[in-house]
Amino acid sequence: MNAQNTSVHIRLWQYEFWLLAISEFLLSMSTCMLLPTLPQWLMADQNLTSMEAGLVMAVYGVGLFALGSFVSFLVQYYRRNLVCIVSMAALAALLLMFFYLDSLRYQFIDLSLLLLLRFAMGATFGLSQMVLSSTLIIDTCESFQRTEANFASAWFGRMALALGPVAGLLVLRYADFSTVFLMAGGCSIVSLVLVLMVRFPFRTPADDITLVSLDRFFLPHGFPLMLNLLLVTLAFGLLLSLPLTISFYAMMLIGFLLALLSWHFVFRDAELKSEVVSGLLLMGAALLMQFTRNDVHVVVYAAPIFIGMGMGLIGSRFQLFFIKLSRHCQRGTSQSTFMLGWESGIAVGLGLGISLFNGCSHQVQVTALLLVIVALGAYQFTHGWFMRNKNR
Repeated sequence: MNAQNTSVHIRLWQYEFWLLAISEFLLSMSTCMLLPTLPQWLMADQNLTSMEAGLVMAVYGVGLFALGSFVSFLVQYYRRNLVCIVSMAALAALLLMFFYLDSLRYQFIDLSLLLLLRFAMGATFGLSQMVLSSTLIIDTCESFQRTEANFASAWFGRMALALGPVAGLLVLRYADFSTVFLMAGGCSIVSLVLVLMVRFPFRTPADDITLVSLDRFFLPHGFPLMLNLLLVTLAFGLLLSLPLTISFYAMMLIGFLLALLSWHFVFRDAELKSEVVSGLLLMGAALLMQFTRNDVHVVVYAAPIFIGMGMGLIGSRFQLFFIKLSRHCQRGTSQSTFMLGWESGIAVGLGLGISLFNGCSHQVQVTALLLVIVALGAYQFTHGWFMRNKNR
């Protein structure tokens, strides 16, 4: 067997780590609440076409890369926790800007402004996540606990991918879009406060700081792995472009929980390749069920569970692959690269689904299934490449 699961260290789960893990959860919640609600606001209240709304949603994925090359300079030239706090505050301000724009009744917002705001949201969220996952969370634990710390904190963000839409749709059911934007901004502010509660010792900056660098941003030799991950997240993003119900996201959350339990008990001593292959097969099965038996009652519950379980298994294994692929002092860079592949794929897939298919479930499911099949075929080569190039 060639399993490479992380060990569990009780001492990792101390006060400061809990604060940062919950901060990551709330930070992800602030953007995930908008996944099902913002497209509705754009098309219903702002009278955008599906093509324009999809473009607004997709440009967020491009914005994630905007500030990445400056991360290393920022966290060394300024205090690293201050960089995270300022970027979180900027994200909260952008979310509250949508709250303000929604209050301008009977006025349509210019498309260029919406694109700029959404791009800036991606940039500030990306910077916050890179600093939080690549630097702050690592700084709160011992060196032998860092893989588990990255793995555990990522699961908090993964749960927000299901809980965020549930919260957004529930608020929209009983309130309005303004309340959704207000709550999203509030989540970002609370996330900021939690980071403020953690003390980080001062570090003397290095002598050879460069303004632009790939350090803590992108792992070039992890590009094949990222491409394979993008195929999966694009398929998932396409699915999120459909008008999904609260129960769908709730069942997806159950799938995430089952994936976490399976990771601990079912795949603990399994072959290394088994998690990704099983996850892709689960996603393929879910799409086939939706495509052929969507009118059957059990499929309404089973399909999202399979999707959540598949994405949970794939995400956790690819994250560990990036860590194993990184060289000395590249752990933070590997986590940023994984985050970019995960978040940008979902954002672009969501935007493409809205723009090209506009809620047509048949076309979305077929396209997503084709992407999953391609991802499964590509993984047969990616896995061998990873085994030849891993460093840990």
